[in-house]
Amino acid sequence: MEEKYESLEIVEKSPKSGIWYLILNRPSRRNALSRDFFSDFPKALYALDHNPHVKVIVLSGAGNHFCSGIDLSVLGSTAANSGSGESLRRQIMAMQDAVTAMERCRKPVIASIHGACIGGGIDIITACDIRMCTKEAFFSVKEVDLGLAADLGTLQRLPLIVGFANAVELALTARTFSGSEAKELGLVSRALDSKDELDEAVRDVAQAIATKSPLAVVGTKMVLLKSRDLTVDQGLDYVATLNAARLLSPDLTEAVSAQKQKRKPLFSNL
Repeated sequence: MEEKYESLEIVEKSPKSGIWYLILNRPSRRNALSRDFFSDFPKALYALDHNPHVKVIVLSGAGNHFCSGIDLSVLGSTAANSGSGESLRRQIMAMQDAVTAMERCRKPVIASIHGACIGGGIDIITACDIRMCTKEAFFSVKEVDLGLAADLGTLQRLPLIVGFANAVELALTARTFSGSEAKELGLVSRALDSKDELDEAVRDVAQAIATKSPLAVVGTKMVLLKSRDLTVDQGLDYVATLNAARLLSPDLTEAVSAQKQKRKPLFSNL
């Protein structure tokens, strides 16, 4: 991971763990999303996705906050320089694509959230595979307060996570809610008492995933995402086709052998 990014940092904290940290790195601006972010982010995810040593990605924020939303200067310059409605539409779609890059990434992405997670921060975490936070973290779907409809994915993904009625209330009021409430709503799977406990819990989950067959993990993420848009019958057909090819992989043989021999399996990298 030699490439440097203006708005991000990539770190492997424990060598050969398979866990890589993708860090929003503008702490002086509470990690507000700059114009650089929307070009850096998909590039960084692509690099991590295609690195065979990466098994799990942890997305976090440097400093005291996860993300305070899109930098207001980006909104101003985007509107001022758009030239036409169609030009502005293309710019919005490019920003949407940068967030959706997390779903295109084959490796699972865990959001580790502390402090503020506002506006564009919600867009980002709803595209992650797993979300965990501190109880004192605070969230807001803020866009209506800026005269906008959230347009980078929150209105599409949040209802699938917390339910339609909850998503409507949060999006129309822009109210702030805590990490504890985020857990009650189902936005996050765990809410921890402190940042240290959050870091440890995220690391434990990431390590658990990193020990599994990379092929199985990638396939599971693919099926879960694909199944959102399919009927149950269509989803079953999709996973049957996927596993028909992958049941012939060496990972299955290794997993069965390891269980019989009561040892840890040794899977190949992707």
